[in-house]
Amino acid sequence: MSAGLIATDRFELVPLTVDDAADMVEVLSDPALYTFIGGTPPSLPELRSRYSRLVAGRSPDGRQEWLNWIIRRTPDGRAVGTVQATVTDEGRQAEIAWVVGAAFHGQGYATAAAVALVAWLDERGVRTITAHVHPEHQASMTVAERAGLRPTERFDDGERLWIRPVVG
Repeated sequence: MSAGLIATDRFELVPLTVDDAADMVEVLSDPALYTFIGGTPPSLPELRSRYSRLVAGRSPDGRQEWLNWIIRRTPDGRAVGTVQATVTDEGRQAEIAWVVGAAFHGQGYATAAAVALVAWLDERGVRTITAHVHPEHQASMTVAERAGLRPTERFDDGERLWIRPVVG
């Protein structure tokens, strides 16, 4: 499986490149983005380094496939965030995540991108889709629910596991 272009009427999910770091460093610059996920805003060199690892497309042991996209709104192509899928179990399972810059919160980008990503994964035969969401992050819980995921009673590192029921 490889990350291909995913187009909607409002935005495109464009496969990540190292060059995207220049656009994304500003999008990810608000410290408030890290309230629930931890960390701090990355510098441009840090983001380039991170993206160079991600575009490899696989974990070092080869058991995870890493698919990453930049959310670029149309028609101006401005980067507003990212979505990702970590695919395992020979393409049958994926864990998804999303982040949208603070300047673009409340505009539906995260929800629409997560919904588009889940549909794309469905088309490729992924049966189980999960996400980890901080139990106090109401906006991300709403995104997960609208993308078809449901909360479980399982917590990992303080985040609740959400799962989309097995398809097929």
